[in-house]
Amino acid sequence: MKSSKVDFDFYAESYDQHIKKGTAFFSEDHSYFADYKVSIFALQIKRIPKKLLEYGCGTGRNIPFLKRAFPGSCLSGSDISKESIRIAQKHCQGTSFFVEPSKNSNHENFDAIFIAGVFHHVTPNERPALVQELRKRLEKGGDLFIFEHNPYNAVTRRIVQRCPFDADAVLLSRATLHSLLTAGGLRVISAGYCLFFPPTWRIFKQWERYLTWLPLGGQYWIRATVDK
Repeated sequence: MKSSKVDFDFYAESYDQHIKKGTAFFSEDHSYFADYKVSIFALQIKRIPKKLLEYGCGTGRNIPFLKRAFPGSCLSGSDISKESIRIAQKHCQGTSFFVEPSKNSNHENFDAIFIAGVFHHVTPNERPALVQELRKRLEKGGDLFIFEHNPYNAVTRRIVQRCPFDADAVLLSRATLHSLLTAGGLRVISAGYCLFFPPTWRIFKQWERYLTWLPLGGQYWIRATVDK
């Protein structure tokens, strides 16, 4: 039985420390994961979006890498945690941030939405509503790019079990997320597994692009779009 919903305002100040502690065995530089995921995102969509949203941006760990990858984009970040948004605003100048849920219609027309590690914090019965919200904000032909933990990876499960702000986590498989997106009216374009090797194993890292089919990576990604 999972505990009640995690209050991310409580963990906002210590979020990076928890991430660093939980993943130190994989990489001493905890920013590696942000750079890694944004690099995959940029490679897969192969274009510069005019308006880009990171939904569930937390304290803004991915924002500098998104800005670097898409310098011509109008970048926004959103999160349910007011305290996390406060910290993101402090450290990420030049980015528009807002607290979820947003009722401002100006936040509903993005041609790319990046979302990393959010769905496992959303209860299964609330996930279809989140898909609908993301679909509503996505321009026709736009890209929705989602990263999630792979429940088939034993190391990932162990990290999640030991992380205090993952106390409410319910991991979902790639197949489950794929079904959620298609049921919500989105078309899945591509998907793959990732995070097979730590950065110190550089000689093996080059092979990751050939292993996206193998369900053993620490995480997976899905790219989807809306046709109408």
